[in-house]
Amino acid sequence: MRSLQCKPLHPVFAAEVEGIDLRAALDGSLAAEVEAAMDEFAVLVFRDQILDESQQMAFTRTLGPIDMGLLKVLQTKSRFKEAGMIDISNVDLDSQVRERDDPKLVAMLANQLWHSDSSFKQPAAKYSLLLACIVTDHGGETEFADMRAAFDALPDANVAEIEGLIAEHSAFHSRMQLDDAQYTEADLALYPPVQWPIVREHPGSKRKTLYIGVHAQRIVDRPVPEGRLLLAELLEHATQREFVYRHHWRPGDLVIWDNRAVLHRGRRYDLSQRRELRRSTVEDIKH
Repeated sequence: MRSLQCKPLHPVFAAEVEGIDLRAALDGSLAAEVEAAMDEFAVLVFRDQILDESQQMAFTRTLGPIDMGLLKVLQTKSRFKEAGMIDISNVDLDSQVRERDDPKLVAMLANQLWHSDSSFKQPAAKYSLLLACIVTDHGGETEFADMRAAFDALPDANVAEIEGLIAEHSAFHSRMQLDDAQYTEADLALYPPVQWPIVREHPGSKRKTLYIGVHAQRIVDRPVPEGRLLLAELLEHATQREFVYRHHWRPGDLVIWDNRAVLHRGRRYDLSQRRELRRSTVEDIKH
């Protein structure tokens, strides 16, 4: 049985996997190795992966069922033939760079806020797999913050305060913070708010982790202002530089992250430059 060769990229998490061509390795045994490595590192980087849509989705399915995210609202039409493939780009259906005020591009800017994919639904997302096709000259990095290490570093008094608290997550809370109010009542009804514990145990590593991010809009049974201030304080703590890995994209990079263990955000880039990445997502069937 092949053993993944993982080179750490950060003192507390994230690793680069060396010597794997995912086009020739789409099988269950590799999936089991990836899952074990994800339990340890939470973020894995595979370089030089020239995968077509079908190959990316085939590998994704070896890791679990496909999570559709917000596709029912944000991507009613797609450039992709594979159902469940999410377009993380600034181009339209004709592959032309979108105007800055294009509603689809405006909605995508919420990706630049700290979040966990699909925390606004149940079940939420387990893994996300993002493949870089075309990247910009500057900017556009993706940052990841380790919520396990962040929890471990909390003072005991803070842990005692937040154990047992429940946060309500909304798909549209983050977008409305950016004045993106294009959604109808019917859109909002497709994704009603859901509730998650702020402190959870990761099922693979058994480590405690914070489950927060910009989709968390309030704390249940707390006044909204008080709850939001606590969530903001936790997010500020959890995204300190010692918990963050910044990934600088190269074409052919495939990055997999565990949404139950890390938060992530995109960084700003020149929206007039073409940038194309595509994401497939695994649904978390264990929670």
